[in-house]
Amino acid sequence: MPGTNLTRAEAAERAALLDVTSYDVSLDLTTGPTTFASTTTIVFTASAPGATTFVDLVDAEVHEITLNGTSLDPATAYADSRIVLSDLAAQNELVVRADCPYSHTGEGLHRFVDPVDDRVYTYTQFEVPDARRVFATFEQPDLKSVFSFHVTAPEGWTVVSNSPTPTPEPAGDDKAVWHFEPTKRMSTYITAIIAGEYHGVFDTYEGRFGAIELGHYCRQSLVPYLDREDIVRTTKQGFEFFEEVFDFPYPFGKYDQLYVPEYNMGAMENAGAITLRDEYLPRSRQPRSFYEFRTSVILHEMAHMWFGDLVTMKWWDDLWLNESFAEWACYHAEAQATEFTDAWTGFANARKITGYTQDQLPTTHPIAADNYDLQAVEVNFDMITYAKGASVLKQLVAWVGLDPFIAGLRTYFKEFAFGNATFADLLRHLEAASGRELQSWAQEWLQTAGVNTLAPEFSLDADGRYASLAVRQTAHPDWPTLRRHRLGIGFYSFTDSGSLSRTDYLEVDVDGELTEVAEAVGKQQPDLLLLNDQDLAYAKIRLDDRSLETALKGLSTIDDSLPRALVWSAAWDMTRDAEMSVSDYVEIVLGHIGAETDAWGVTRIPANTALAVATYAAPDRRAALAARWEQGLRQLLGEAAPGGDHQLTFARSFAAAAHTESAIADVKAILDGSLSFDGLEVDQDLRWSLIVGLARAGAFGEAEIAAELERDKTISGQEKAAAARASRPDADAKEAAWAAAVVSTSTPNETAREISLAFNQPRQDGVLAPFVDRYFEAADTLWEHLGTHKASVALAGLFPKYAASPALLEKADAWLESSQAEPAAKRYVREGRDAAARALAAQAKDAE
Repeated sequence: MPGTNLTRAEAAERAALLDVTSYDVSLDLTTGPTTFASTTTIVFTASAPGATTFVDLVDAEVHEITLNGTSLDPATAYADSRIVLSDLAAQNELVVRADCPYSHTGEGLHRFVDPVDDRVYTYTQFEVPDARRVFATFEQPDLKSVFSFHVTAPEGWTVVSNSPTPTPEPAGDDKAVWHFEPTKRMSTYITAIIAGEYHGVFDTYEGRFGAIELGHYCRQSLVPYLDREDIVRTTKQGFEFFEEVFDFPYPFGKYDQLYVPEYNMGAMENAGAITLRDEYLPRSRQPRSFYEFRTSVILHEMAHMWFGDLVTMKWWDDLWLNESFAEWACYHAEAQATEFTDAWTGFANARKITGYTQDQLPTTHPIAADNYDLQAVEVNFDMITYAKGASVLKQLVAWVGLDPFIAGLRTYFKEFAFGNATFADLLRHLEAASGRELQSWAQEWLQTAGVNTLAPEFSLDADGRYASLAVRQTAHPDWPTLRRHRLGIGFYSFTDSGSLSRTDYLEVDVDGELTEVAEAVGKQQPDLLLLNDQDLAYAKIRLDDRSLETALKGLSTIDDSLPRALVWSAAWDMTRDAEMSVSDYVEIVLGHIGAETDAWGVTRIPANTALAVATYAAPDRRAALAARWEQGLRQLLGEAAPGGDHQLTFARSFAAAAHTESAIADVKAILDGSLSFDGLEVDQDLRWSLIVGLARAGAFGEAEIAAELERDKTISGQEKAAAARASRPDADAKEAAWAAAVVSTSTPNETAREISLAFNQPRQDGVLAPFVDRYFEAADTLWEHLGTHKASVALAGLFPKYAASPALLEKADAWLESSQAEPAAKRYVREGRDAAARALAAQAKDAE
């Protein structure tokens, strides 16, 4: 039986048959804490009277089904998450009355009780296919319609949807009903209901096409942290930029942004009612990279209002295009319209690396994956969709030119407004605007997997000038495609002041295995030759020996943040690929991170380095390298400028690295105030970082963790306490953490995520050893037991990454060969196995 797994073929057949005139949805949120009442009326036409189709509804207790005035027996009509509709008329009306369960896993209608004040908050999350958990739907993106929502809730609640919030009508017994006006035509997955005791503040944007009413909402306990001024400024900057660039007015009237608890993702582009993680309202000091990322998220969701919501893909094959475009657009807008003018540097230092990493796994896939059913969508929705897709679109912009690219978007929006389209439709508009043939570009970049590596090859004359220079392109043998790249080549040399500055720049088209760069002949060899300067291409780069030596001693003297990011990325790639020892990489980081100015570089590079120290170091050198990393961070902390991002990042990193007696003593002293640093405030979030570090090192136990939780009785405090407990090198603590993340289905999503990320720790081999086999045993059934989201988090986070050995690879191989687990579950094991194999190769390099 199909269950919840809709296929592309089924969707195409249903779309050819139906046109959905309207939905009328009544939800009663006053029926109790476990379920809510849902009544759906759908008016639709059928092109073939007498035909049979189905409507989707998941996990409901169906009380009544009426089709065209005829009652259908729920016991026979509703099965396997579908209601069968037979003998359709040309004009049809379906009424479904049911009770549906609240979710505590972030899919459907999620219900949360704030432990601070016992206030209740609900919100919907419908992408990809979860509107059917709240009301009866034809759940596919190309059956758009208009939606009228009616919500019964306690008086005094705030209720928000896609349409402006109406004045509630009293309904007796301290209840009220909100009757929302019909929405614009949209897909089911971007409808939304957010209801609860939310706090709201309001503003207005006056722009090119008129006024847009803005709402900003959060939990009552987070009101002190709602930094309205910054959020409003970013929102207005985004609207001014996008309405001008797209030459199309914002399509959905008002624009609400709601910061909601226990959210599975960063944010969701519900039309006019954007939901975002309420962790984006920080209660403690955060580095600049946090605010840079929040800005990108706000702009990402806003870009979706045009690309995804106004014009929507016909099927999830083109989901990549929705996300890749919004990702490219948010960084483009961030760099052009906000204070984060170096946003593309942050993209290179953080986001793009996640795309490179994902694309080198054995589970990589084309950007435009073959999403033949909903299960395939779940598997293929990853950093290739976001980071690689945005990188490739950035290269497409360089290929066709920004102005033609924008011109093509404008005509695309006008042709398909409030409708559905395919990538071929967009490509047609881009080809018309640019005059360039793009079908072959799409084939090589979107329909093939893997990342290329670009390296320089050259010869010099007697005067140290290039007699020849070429770019060698290679590919992994499993993904052998060689692609066309628009490539910048930067020539950097040391100045009299000691800094590395660009003295020359070439831009060429790389095609095939070897591309000669004739323009370079006769130019003096620089101290640093940097391929992919300006970061136009999506490719790993390599440094020649002279350039690598220059980078080792002079990386932090490069006077521009973007080429520094490219050198950082090259060094990281070479370390991951076992071409540079992790010991050398650590020295690069300790020698230069203190002078890095890019916010994402400051925060992300130490995190990558910590993972490399724990997994890439040769076993007989690991203890010494861990001590070097710990001591280096302590020195960086002491030298950091007061109150800056470096100081905060190094404090957090030092707490995570502390394991020697002197370091543990320092972390304890920072926590109790006997060791202080000018400008470093030990606020609640930093306290938890210190406590988790001490718990990881075995220096703090349950008593200290419980005492801190008593001090911080928030949901965030509960999550951090769970992480601290899971970090402890104690058998009972590990057993409890395993039970919460793997056995229990009631652990809140974010708590389970914190546990999964904290469970495996370096230097805990003995206490973690029993869980290696238990991981593979659990992986057989975890997908069915925990559900998609929780299982994916657990399978990724709990893989025994610090136990890399030939024996672990054999266990993984045997399990992959014999297990009957879901393919999606096998994906995470396969990726964990690949990380272990990469660690072994890096360890061998470090041992040389």
